[in-house]
Amino acid sequence: MGEARSFIPIRIAVLTVSDTRTLADDKSGQTLADRIIDAGHLLAARAIVTDDRDRIRDQVLAWSCDEKIDVIITTGGTGFTGRDVTPEALEPIFEKRMDGFSEVFHRISYDKIGTSTIQSRATGGVVNATFVFVLPGSPGACKDAWDGILKAQLDYRHMPCNFVEIMPRLDEHLKRGSKTA
Repeated sequence: MGEARSFIPIRIAVLTVSDTRTLADDKSGQTLADRIIDAGHLLAARAIVTDDRDRIRDQVLAWSCDEKIDVIITTGGTGFTGRDVTPEALEPIFEKRMDGFSEVFHRISYDKIGTSTIQSRATGGVVNATFVFVLPGSPGACKDAWDGILKAQLDYRHMPCNFVEIMPRLDEHLKRGSKTA
């Protein structure tokens, strides 16, 4: 067996996208914040923005440029109503898209809520060498995503691989110069 790894706490920001929530009644954001802290990570920032593409994008871009933030998790705005615009705000700025996150999220969600999972456009990607996970705005979906995917993938001890071990290399193309068109 391999050498045991030590836990590495990372800095995670939580962004709630909602026209109606405040920090006092933001159950989804609080669910994520509690799980982040309980896992031993640092809650680096927490905010609420309205369902506005520019505000969502601008907050994620600002956090992705902050050296004190390693990961961003958003909750809300992934449905199909007219105000649900989080994927539209963020997918255009993804340097790399994480299709597997959406697929695994839907697999976990299907086991809990059946075909209703198709009403979510959960997604993930990388922005400015920062992982960004876009979750639905329900506490249950946040629990499913954290407990079923993110808790393990954001833990350096998780084997055979995890996001923490590749974080230092997310921007290597910038360091050596991109050769892709």
